[in-house]
Amino acid sequence: MSSYRIEKFKQSYIHSKPSISIHRAVAFTQSHRETEGQSVIIRRAKAFNAVCSSIPITIFDNELIIGSIGEFQRSGIVCPEYSWKWVEQEMDSFSTRSQDQYQINEEDKEILRSEVFPYWRGKSLEETFLLRINDETAKLLIDTGVIDNDSKWRSAVGEITADYQDIIFNKGFEELKMHAVSRIQELEPITKEALEKIDFYRAAVLVCDGIIALAHRYSDKALVLAEEERDSKRKNELLEVARICRKVPQYPPETFHEAIQMVWFTQLGSILSENSLALNLGRFDQYMYPFFAHDVKAGIINEAQAQELIESLWLKLSEWVWAISSNTAQFFAGYNSFQNLTIGGRTRDGKDATNELSYMCLKATENVKTHQPGLSVRIHPDSPDEFLLAVCDLISVGTGFPAVHNDRVGSQMLLAAGLSPEDARDWSNCGCVVPHFRKVGEWTSAVNLNLAAAIEYALNSGRSRITGNVMGLLEKEITAFKSYDEVKEAFLRQLSHLIKHSVIGTVTAQQIHEEMVPRPYLSMLVDGCMDKGVDLSKGGAKYNVGPVITGIGVADVANSLMVIKKLIFEEKKYTLEELGKALAVNWKRYEEMRKDALACPKYGNDEDEVDSIAVEITDFYNKEIKSYKDYFGSPFNSAFMGISNYIPAGSIIGATPDGRKSMTPLTEGVSPHAGTDITSPTAAMRSAAKINHDVHSGGTLLNVKFSPDLLKTQRNKKNLASIIRAYFSLGAFHVQFNVISTEILRKAQEQPNDYKDLLVRVAGYSTQFVNLSREAQDAIIERTTYESL
Repeated sequence: MSSYRIEKFKQSYIHSKPSISIHRAVAFTQSHRETEGQSVIIRRAKAFNAVCSSIPITIFDNELIIGSIGEFQRSGIVCPEYSWKWVEQEMDSFSTRSQDQYQINEEDKEILRSEVFPYWRGKSLEETFLLRINDETAKLLIDTGVIDNDSKWRSAVGEITADYQDIIFNKGFEELKMHAVSRIQELEPITKEALEKIDFYRAAVLVCDGIIALAHRYSDKALVLAEEERDSKRKNELLEVARICRKVPQYPPETFHEAIQMVWFTQLGSILSENSLALNLGRFDQYMYPFFAHDVKAGIINEAQAQELIESLWLKLSEWVWAISSNTAQFFAGYNSFQNLTIGGRTRDGKDATNELSYMCLKATENVKTHQPGLSVRIHPDSPDEFLLAVCDLISVGTGFPAVHNDRVGSQMLLAAGLSPEDARDWSNCGCVVPHFRKVGEWTSAVNLNLAAAIEYALNSGRSRITGNVMGLLEKEITAFKSYDEVKEAFLRQLSHLIKHSVIGTVTAQQIHEEMVPRPYLSMLVDGCMDKGVDLSKGGAKYNVGPVITGIGVADVANSLMVIKKLIFEEKKYTLEELGKALAVNWKRYEEMRKDALACPKYGNDEDEVDSIAVEITDFYNKEIKSYKDYFGSPFNSAFMGISNYIPAGSIIGATPDGRKSMTPLTEGVSPHAGTDITSPTAAMRSAAKINHDVHSGGTLLNVKFSPDLLKTQRNKKNLASIIRAYFSLGAFHVQFNVISTEILRKAQEQPNDYKDLLVRVAGYSTQFVNLSREAQDAIIERTTYESL
């Protein structure tokens, strides 16, 4: 059980409504008004400094870890330099939209309309991207659900893992600042390169000063509150908080409490700098363990106090609300900011890394039941059985946590991306299921690509079935195909076409990010930038790994091609002309044909004839994507990971040959299509394991849903542990579990106020079920629920 303090915070949190704070937008805008004519990176750094010096300082009652991006317990911020248009267009309906609702008062709306948006008109990242993207790509890319990179031109990139081990805890921001000052003194402004480096280091000084000033303001506030506090225990807590905030993040931490506060201040600075997803916590149990072990041995802290501090951090991470457009919210539903935290795995020299904090992190997630951080575990052959059983204990609770990963495959993915063996062993997750490393610069979620669109265009002369518009390559009529191979080749041509435009959209966005939105604060957190004097947006990280293009609907396409192969060309039970007519009318009057299509072998049941099609598609996808290089010359990377993208992606696709009806969800990651995996969970896992996971370095994802009765006993949990090990022995990368009854989910739909803390696994992340749209809720309910292993 959590402490009384944590339980009170949790209750306050789950009953609070996400609200928009405008202070960051106002400060950022005012600073830019005052810095016209200065270099872009200096302007960005000065704006960050202004935000740190002016936003409200809020310390909630009884907090031990302090700091907030706004004045509300669940605050979201808007960043007009990236996109202001969607805010202006949507803020009157923020509180009523179908997904991710926000509160905002009328006075703040007026300030945004009159003081903020007018300045950014014609200057935002969104407007620049829309002006530059070519018409052919825009037709497929802009709010279509065909290929989507909305989060890379309406918002910032994020997708970094702060380097606590070698930079933040080792140096503190004061040493980073002094290093920048010394480099400025060494440089002569006589070349283009030197001028750019001088600006980079001047910006570094500004952002270091900013985050230090913010912490000092919190220290001052804590002292004021301590003077007013009558309760002696709370008074002493506030005095200790004031002391800690005067020290970190300016200087390296020495105690467990100081280290956790430094983690949150570092995170807070990242959010205020660009309000982006996937600002990851990395290997928390590794870099925090020395502080824990020292403090326990020295009698500074006991395990219960440390547990309370960890759970305090979990709540702080959950308070931040990622404010996004309604379109983006369909792809990233549930207020999720994808702050991934990884435990377990191996050390850099290959030994088991599990420690006491690994178990305490599992306990914290079970206790607080918040959707952040996104907890991931790394499992390898030498992982202690006790640890894997503790993982299975948490799985059985039904939070959707943790995501379970094959340690060796994650390392293999990063070795293939060019990392050294030691660095590849030191990986953590980024966002949902992307193997990552703290010294890497990468767009881990560059584009969502709808594979079902490619099969639709192949069978419908390049046209959308829903709009009738030509969206793909012009293709011959469906009746002109003479063989299954011809159909498959048409699909692959259409897929290649979509991949090409995904690349165009990405490199265009990369170019504009480099020009318009350098990342001076985040460049302090990623190794390589300070040594090179090169911003993260310009490729300054030690490793630059190519962007990830995520495929949606593998199972749908494999199943559809299987139907065409079996029913049309092998059994000749139907013709392509009949299939085309059935799809055009969404299977109406073709119920018998649909029944046969649904009865065809489906991916997810360990049937080689259809699983082999999924392998062929995913291998082609990887090879085609890797044939392209990004703006910095790094090969693109493939992924089949999952967010809520499979729902909007399905909404723009007509009926498909596998029996799926028009506008219904596709499937996420490498999971079977909901309800079609009718054999067993092990059969679904064997199907997924046939895919060559190690080449998809953007990550792969498998969702499995169990009845709670299936994991009631310790023996059941041991069986699950054995299944996980067996699955990973086949070379698979990831699996995650929803352990919840359909009955409970339906009750939560009917009585949401009674289930505010009910967590579910959406795809690569968990969130509160009641925060999902009805469509997203229904998609989760429709997944196969296994009653036996």
